[in-house]
Amino acid sequence: MQKLKILCVLSVSSVVSCGKSLVDQVPYPENYRSFFHVKSMELKKDHPLYKDFGGLHHVYVNHEGLEALKKGGPFPDGSILVFDLFEVTSDNQITSEKERKVLAVMYKNTKAFAKTGGWGFEAFRGDSRERLVNGNHEACFGCHAQQKAKDYVFSEFRP
Repeated sequence: MQKLKILCVLSVSSVVSCGKSLVDQVPYPENYRSFFHVKSMELKKDHPLYKDFGGLHHVYVNHEGLEALKKGGPFPDGSILVFDLFEVTSDNQITSEKERKVLAVMYKNTKAFAKTGGWGFEAFRGDSRERLVNGNHEACFGCHAQQKAKDYVFSEFRP
């Protein structure tokens, strides 16, 4: 049993943990603000998704996914899209982002996420690394399935 514990500790550093491969988890998108900025938008109170997604959105794509975004898919493994959602404050002169509500991530790994079109989904609460999806990729994929023709991605490249 002691050898198994040591093996598990050692294997974490080589990308495999006991029982679950780290590639089966959507990674936190380190330095995502250096990714390509796809768009920003605000969902307001009358939008049907306001309850869950109301606020100011910024969408980013990493280098691996940029060319695929330009073509409308398909995306290669390693592609990452980030959806950064903020509360907003607004007056007659300006609308500004406030605190982060959620940082949502789509991560392409066709072997690990075959059931959800090759995409893994995760959401991190606020500025923390607290995972909200926790492997329930199907919960996000239900909406993304309608975008099958674009490899399940809602965002489009705007030249």
